[in-house]
Amino acid sequence: MSLPSTAPEPLDPPTDRAAGPAGSAVPLPRTATGAAAAELAREASRSAAELLAPPAPIGLGDVVPAPQQVRPDPAADFALTADAVIRVSADPAALAVAEQLAELLRPATGYPLPVTDTARPESTGGIALVLTGDEALGAEGYRLDVTRDGVRIAAAAATGLFHGVQTLRQLLPPAIESRTPAVERWALPGGSIVDRPRFAYRGAMLDVARHFFAVPDVLRVIDHLARYKLNHLHLHLTDDQGWRIAVDSWPRLATVGGVGAVGDSPGGHYSRADYRRIVAYAAERHVTVVPEIDLPGHTNAALVAYPELAPDGIAPPPYTGTEVGFSYVDPANERTYDFVADVLGELAALTPGPLLHIGGDEAFKVKGAAYTGFVERVQRIVADTGKTVVGWHQIAPAAHTDGRVLQWWGTNGEDPATVEAVGRGARLILSPGNHAYLDMKYAPDTPIGHDWAGLIDVRRAYEWDPGTHVTGVPAEAVLGVEAPLWTESVTTLADIELLLLPRLPAVAELGWSSRDSHDWTGFRERLAGHGPRWATAGITFHPSPEVPWPAEPVTPAPADTPLIPAQPASADNPRNPAQPASGVVADPL
Repeated sequence: MSLPSTAPEPLDPPTDRAAGPAGSAVPLPRTATGAAAAELAREASRSAAELLAPPAPIGLGDVVPAPQQVRPDPAADFALTADAVIRVSADPAALAVAEQLAELLRPATGYPLPVTDTARPESTGGIALVLTGDEALGAEGYRLDVTRDGVRIAAAAATGLFHGVQTLRQLLPPAIESRTPAVERWALPGGSIVDRPRFAYRGAMLDVARHFFAVPDVLRVIDHLARYKLNHLHLHLTDDQGWRIAVDSWPRLATVGGVGAVGDSPGGHYSRADYRRIVAYAAERHVTVVPEIDLPGHTNAALVAYPELAPDGIAPPPYTGTEVGFSYVDPANERTYDFVADVLGELAALTPGPLLHIGGDEAFKVKGAAYTGFVERVQRIVADTGKTVVGWHQIAPAAHTDGRVLQWWGTNGEDPATVEAVGRGARLILSPGNHAYLDMKYAPDTPIGHDWAGLIDVRRAYEWDPGTHVTGVPAEAVLGVEAPLWTESVTTLADIELLLLPRLPAVAELGWSSRDSHDWTGFRERLAGHGPRWATAGITFHPSPEVPWPAEPVTPAPADTPLIPAQPASADNPRNPAQPASGVVADPL
């Protein structure tokens, strides 16, 4: 669906112009003396330079995710110069986006790019970020106009301005990602883009329980999400191997339960201050954090810390393997629900977003009425915190609560229990294991990752439709998409980036772009231009042979540690593979 075209506000009073080369307009000379004449001379010089300059190297439509509407104007390219100014609506949230834009552009350009807030921002000679009353754009949509005079991004809310800035970033040469000044003509292609997302929820999940990742690593993942207009980060905070969030009322969860990780890797946990830092950093980039406390299974770390929650009251040994389904908190013990209420209450108070994830998967030893009764009671506890419950699709048989969201990670699109839950009012986040699980290998020789759901190359990550994927679930019941990254074999930031990129932009396009714009051939061509951007930024990625990367060699940043291959999945555990092998292989990139 295309949005109605809305003409931008006039930027400057019209001036007398005459036809120049190729029909271009150049200012007519006017009678003036002194400073006025000098200014006219400078303007004429700039106009002549623009007429002789090559076209912008990036096409207006070379954006990921694909915009809703693109109208190029090859005669309207704009070159950012050293005297450019960023003008923005006098609103604190909009001003914050303008400052982020300036911080993004200054290192590579070396330009000062002062930011000025004003009641009526104009783009002449620079960039204008304008809050408008255009409700057709929604909370996340934007309109971007590039003319010979400047760039204008208009939106109904600051989030839309932020997304427009990410598009502007992609329209500049790849050298814009440099953290030091680069010699470049900073040209943007002329024309207009009108854009808004298809789905409200677009996210990725990072498992910090199997292996712990420090705050700076999480912040970098948030940057990757924001770059491609993903708006949710789901943090898998607890599992058998480690408990990663401090809880004041149950302090041993972090200090005892957070010590371990898979294999011999060090554990760790986030303090309340750490978690607040992550949440705040995400919010500044218009990303909402969705925390997960996995219940009633995947709880061995909690039982090590508090054996009173175990069915037999005995503390199990710490677990550093990767099997699942053996641990659970006792659903018949009232102390269990005190624990759940305290943990979820504290986490809800720290989390400004509306969603709390309760896990619910692979609780193989809690069956039937014991399982559904536990989930129903926990759902009520979440509702009492003022949040909306999210759970893996195994919670589908439990009674419905208002707004309940199921995260579906199946592989065949047939799931009567989920369809029945949707019929009772549940909404879905789509994370099909054989398309969206970014911990799957790209190919048999990928040195890390799993293969229980099959190999997921970039094309497989791209070629599916969230709106029709689960048979019997209407598109209007789909809240959005999420790409999970489980970390049994992932130990470093470089490992994370290798598995995220280039598949994360594929999932981002499915969540943002209209269905009729999905085209593998076009996507792979647009995606190819991002290799030089990632390389310039020092981001590790997999140079997939499916993507026609530029002829110039693209050298991703080297991994900071060798990559460790994972063993095949075990028969008892299709989702989580066996312990990673101890052999070390060289980074193939």
